[in-house]
Amino acid sequence: KGHIAGAINIGLKGQYAPWVGALIEGSRKLVLVTEQGEEEEAVLRLARVGYENVLGYLEGGVAAWDEELQIVNDVTTAEGAAIINAKQQVILDVRKPGEVEAGHVCSSVHIRLQVLQTRFEELNKTDKIAIYCAGGYRSMIASSILKANGFENITNIQGGYSKLQLEDITLVEGEAC
Repeated sequence: KGHIAGAINIGLKGQYAPWVGALIEGSRKLVLVTEQGEEEEAVLRLARVGYENVLGYLEGGVAAWDEELQIVNDVTTAEGAAIINAKQQVILDVRKPGEVEAGHVCSSVHIRLQVLQTRFEELNKTDKIAIYCAGGYRSMIASSILKANGFENITNIQGGYSKLQLEDITLVEGEAC
């Protein structure tokens, strides 16, 4: 999927306002890119949690952007399982510690989405990184954050752990693989 360079993709359909609150400084000025017709809802939901520095929105949404878009490779759960089994990419789990402890992909790196922006040094910007969360919402946010910060080879695994656990991959509870 394409997105605007430097932008953070936080979908309106999920926990939109709480994630903006967790990941973006309240004083930061924002320009929104939404689907047509969702601009007012996006602004209103931000205002409800104290974000009043919305400068405006891109009329026509991402389709109206006339410059090059950054690409995040977005793959199905089955394709994500193949990537995991190939063991040629860093597998990044951005879920909460309790979720990770309950079960995760063996040998995955765990960096909770809320702290990802403070832990970039733990990742190599040129490595291929495949990201998952519980269902795909947080991993897409993480993918856009990494892309916005110069990480080159990012893959978002759709469906997240809830679907990955149905695939033929090595999973583990606790910490040891």
